[in-house]
Amino acid sequence: MRFEPFVLDGEHQRVPVSIEPMTQEDAESTDSPPTWQTSWTSEYLADDRFEKYAAKAGNELIALGAYEILEHSLVVHIAYMEAQPGSNPMMDGGRPKYAGIGRLMIAYGIKLSIDNGFAGDVVLEAKTGELARHYERDFGAVRLPMFASSAPRYLIADEAAKRIFFTYLA
Repeated sequence: MRFEPFVLDGEHQRVPVSIEPMTQEDAESTDSPPTWQTSWTSEYLADDRFEKYAAKAGNELIALGAYEILEHSLVVHIAYMEAQPGSNPMMDGGRPKYAGIGRLMIAYGIKLSIDNGFAGDVVLEAKTGELARHYERDFGAVRLPMFASSAPRYLIADEAAKRIFFTYLA
């Protein structure tokens, strides 16, 4: 079986996606119109502890993800992920160019977990209450204890991780 990433277009047809290490050009493109919600050239995202990946449909950059391999915890931390402005629910006016980008970027975190000898477990933070509900409802995420100053943290593991990951196996 192979990991075959994809997203859905406006007609709900599968669009193949490649996921490769993020380049400096990918990061810099987030600062050019149409600007992304977050600059991927920021000091936080430039941190070397993150493995950063770009998801592309053909030559079109559709998403970026920053992942942290936490060997002492046997889990991959999805530190940040973002869809292009035209497919970002905060920016697309309710008409995304592509659907399923978040699920794909979570699946890639699960793949990294498996590739690093872990069980496919990933943790991530919900930036908004709406995202928290989405992670629970649509991905089977389980809320973890959090620190007073942090965003709600979630674990996607076991059957929930398997369901997401198997979507992309062929």
